[in-house]
Amino acid sequence: MNIFLRELNVYKKSIFFWSIGIIFLLASGMAKYEATASTGQINDLIAEMPKSLQVIMGAGALDLSKASGYFAILVLYLYVMATIHAAMLGATIIAKEERDKTAEFLFVKPVSRSTVITAKLLSACVNILIFNIITWVSSLLIVGKYSHGEAVQSNIAIVMISMFVLQLLFLVIGTAIAAVYTNAKKAASLATAILLLSFLLSIAIDLNDTLQFLKYLTPFKYYEAKNVMYGGGLDISYVMLSTVLIVGLTILTYVSFKKRDLHV
Repeated sequence: MNIFLRELNVYKKSIFFWSIGIIFLLASGMAKYEATASTGQINDLIAEMPKSLQVIMGAGALDLSKASGYFAILVLYLYVMATIHAAMLGATIIAKEERDKTAEFLFVKPVSRSTVITAKLLSACVNILIFNIITWVSSLLIVGKYSHGEAVQSNIAIVMISMFVLQLLFLVIGTAIAAVYTNAKKAASLATAILLLSFLLSIAIDLNDTLQFLKYLTPFKYYEAKNVMYGGGLDISYVMLSTVLIVGLTILTYVSFKKRDLHV
């Protein structure tokens, strides 16, 4: 039994519907940009927004008269969708055997738990890579359509690289929770809850400068569009921190899953 291909097949419908959602988000968002930019109302529209919302979107650091600036606003929503998908995928790809009562079928096969986990992780990585590539290509096509000659490729590229790091991080957060947590049915919910708390913390930090010391606790602050697009690219300290977290959580996934008792 090829576990890797089995897992890819299980999630093919999921990645299809998530991709449709991403394409719709980009198309509808950039269409709204075209409508407001063509009338010259884009800056007035932003000025009418609450100050708190302007801070969250980083409107003061973005040139919203350009397609790339408006795309940077959409990046926040792309990050949220991509990380929710990754966290839920990470949790369910580990926990679903117990949840669906198929653990006995899988683990009586002549393969070690490490082999099973490796195949599942590789499958999950391929899934999030497909998600990222679809988002990347869709962004190039859709944002490029409204760019009117502006070079947007480099900005989109740095955002997609940042998003992939976030996807990997939340993927292994999901797998680690599923490997450690005894209730397999609730693993995905817990992973999503942690993600949402992280997201809300990033918003709170934007709204209150005195909370800046908490920025290392939320990955959403590591790769903000206003910084990666207009602030000199990726911050090496955040990349190193992300790498340490990804490696550490991956090790935790292996160690915890090999030690746990499976409920079949």
